[in-house]
Amino acid sequence: MERNEKLPIEVVQEKVAELQGWDLVEEKWLTKKYRFRSYLNGIAFVNEIATLSEDVNHHPFISIDYLVVTIKLSSWAAKGVTELDFHLTEQYDNLYENILGK
Repeated sequence: MERNEKLPIEVVQEKVAELQGWDLVEEKWLTKKYRFRSYLNGIAFVNEIATLSEDVNHHPFISIDYLVVTIKLSSWAAKGVTELDFHLTEQYDNLYENILGK
């Protein structure tokens, strides 16, 4: 299966169960809320996500609510969740840990 091909829902559910803090919404969105100690840390995180997303040409919905950044991720072309989406959840979580460590 290609990295940008829609995964079967059973596979998506299994993979989401292995992730920390990520939820599956409407069987097609991976979502997570990230909390920060300061507004600017959240903005730095969003900037890092924007750069990474541009690099792979795959862009999430991002909501900034003061100290909480919400990510909503899916693949429009595939009409659902793909391996690339799961790869990005790992990358986003790593970025978050790096921002918290600063």
